[in-house]
Amino acid sequence: MRLPELLRLTRAQGITVEVADLGECGAHELRSEYDPAEGAVRINARSISKIAPALVSDFIAFAIAHELYHHCEHRGEIVRLGERGARERAADEFARALLSEGA
Repeated sequence: MRLPELLRLTRAQGITVEVADLGECGAHELRSEYDPAEGAVRINARSISKIAPALVSDFIAFAIAHELYHHCEHRGEIVRLGERGARERAADEFARALLSEGA
């Protein structure tokens, strides 16, 4: 699945995708976030500014797919794991699998 399909999928689920300055998150860079209150995925503009232009589309697609995992958690479609690190690893695995569909 590529970026245009991911954007259609998010729109169909009522999720908006935005680019915003999300600041820093401790020692780790926050590349994106899911806001269930607003039904929004936000991509960190700071992260985008640090990558090569040719990679921006793939970066955004991965971030959206990762946050879709958290959306599914929020809706109860995926069991929420207890440990944050485990949730983030699961979201990354979900994103890789989703992006490989139709590849």
